[in-house]
Parts: sequence; C-alpha cells; structure tokens
Amino acid sequence: MTGAVVGPDGLARCPWGVSPPKYAVYHDEEWGRPVRGEQALFERLSLEAFQSGLSWLTILRKREAFRAAFAGFDPGVVARFDATDEARLLADAGIVRNVAKVRATVGNARAVLALRDEGGLDELVWRHRPPPRGHRPAGPEDVPATTPESVALAKALKRAGLSFVGPTTAYAAMQACGLVDDHLQGCHVPPAA
Repeated sequence: MTGAVVGPDGLARCPWGVSPPKYAVYHDEEWGRPVRGEQALFERLSLEAFQSGLSWLTILRKREAFRAAFAGFDPGVVARFDATDEARLLADAGIVRNVAKVRATVGNARAVLALRDEGGLDELVWRHRPPPRGHRPAGPEDVPATTPESVALAKALKRAGLSFVGPTTAYAAMQACGLVDDHLQGCHVPPAA
C-alpha cells in the first residue's frame, strides 16, 4: 500500500491513521507535531518504551491510566518512586504491567533529572533533529525504522542513563515528537510550523 488513504470522513491520511477513530485523532492532532519540554518528552519516550512489542493502539487506549499511574509523567515525582510504587504499578491493570519497563521508567526519570545540569532532555533530544527532507515519504515503504540520527539519539540517551531507548524506539519518538515529518504525500495534515 502506498500513499495516503481516504477515510470514511473523506480525509486522506497515512494508512495507519485511518481507523480506528482513536488512531485518526492521534494522527490528525498530535503525531508529528513538535513536542517540547522535559515532562512532555519524558512522557513520549516512556510511552514509546512501553509500546515496544505491542500495538500503539494499546498504548493510546491506556494513555490516561499511564498518566494517572506515573503522576502525569512528572520526572521529579517519578524519580522518587520506590518498591511500594513499583508494586502499585505492577498491580494496575490500566497500564502495561511489565516489570522491566516500569523499572526503566523510574530509572529514566532519575536520568532525566540528572540531565538538567547538561541542558536538559529537551536540548538532548532536539539536537538530534535531522535536516528537513524537503518532501514527505511517498508511501510506508519509504519510512525508515531507524536513521543515523535515531541511532545517535539512542546512544546519547543511553549515555545519559536512560534505558528501553534503542534506535527504533528513538526514531518512533522522533516521529511522534515532530523531529521528522513522516506523514505521507497526500496526507491532509499540514506540515508542522
């Protein structure tokens, strides 16, 4: 399948964003829009890590429960989570209950706080933004799973102490946070400003 697909509402979207409605809203209003700020980026990186091996729709459906469970992804609060919090999270059916991912999120919050002395998470992520392509991908086959920039971002995040942030997860975060525009040609979503 190549190019944008017209959905039931008559709008052309990237094929993954046509259905179900939760995907369409995320595609139209959030994916590919620039995300700035420590807390917002920490949330996106955390959700991308939890998504690893699962459907993004699973994460979207659980997003509000994730926000409640992880204190709105405030890294200052999450960094103080302890064994009691871990037990609470692993008992919470509203989120993905994976002990390694829960522990990584808490550890990542601590790493994000440590990054404040070096310019912060926002600076670290955005300095890996690739130059604009000048055109959108023609079809899904033209969208890479990783890029040299996502490999470099993953390495930088790991050096900073974050985990569950390999090159594929880093690239997915780059797409979601607007560092790259991977909306397909013909997609009704305008390029981000």
